[in-house]
Amino acid sequence: MATRGKRKSRRRLNPRFVALCLTLVFLLAGALAWLTRDRGPAAEDVAVPDYVEQDYLTVNEWSRPGTGLEKINDVVIHYVGNPGTTAHANRNYFESLASGAEGVYASSHFIVGLEGEVVQCIPLTEIAYASNTRNDDTVSVEVCHPDETGEFSPVTYDRTVELTAWLCREFRLDPAQDVIRHYDVTGKECPRYYVEHPEAWDAFRADVAAEMDRQKAAEKNS
Repeated sequence: MATRGKRKSRRRLNPRFVALCLTLVFLLAGALAWLTRDRGPAAEDVAVPDYVEQDYLTVNEWSRPGTGLEKINDVVIHYVGNPGTTAHANRNYFESLASGAEGVYASSHFIVGLEGEVVQCIPLTEIAYASNTRNDDTVSVEVCHPDETGEFSPVTYDRTVELTAWLCREFRLDPAQDVIRHYDVTGKECPRYYVEHPEAWDAFRADVAAEMDRQKAAEKNS
């Protein structure tokens, strides 16, 4: 008489275990998407426009610490607060802080001058001491101005718009959200004219957006 084989019992998967595995899969997929998202080129890969003069500060504790800037989330606009001074004069002031005699921490990535000249003081791979709690994830632009009102002259304004538009294009930023004032970080009255006249600030950001479109069109036609 033939013997019947024993039936093998089937193991049922624990629903909680399945749910845990699926959760881990979704978390890993989300992390991979975040890490590989398009954030624009790395700062070290960016060549600055021809109108920018690179005159880097020496590495020092007070104005160029050499700390890495890992991401760029915003562009912060400042005014120098010293009417009639040039871009080079303000750059040299930052350099003078290296001695530590004044006990002041200050610098900026770019300075736009009274004649539309632009001096770059800090590489885009490093932080500048300009925007307080936002030093770690922003590019700072100091702007010279002719008088106490802090309003930018036409040539300085146009160059600041051009530079800011270029930064927004390079780092995939939206001027409506990602171009801010020092005031928006700390409440400091900087840049003064564009804090006292919010409509002028709105116009500035609109001009940056329009300049981005102009630059894109010029690039296509070149």
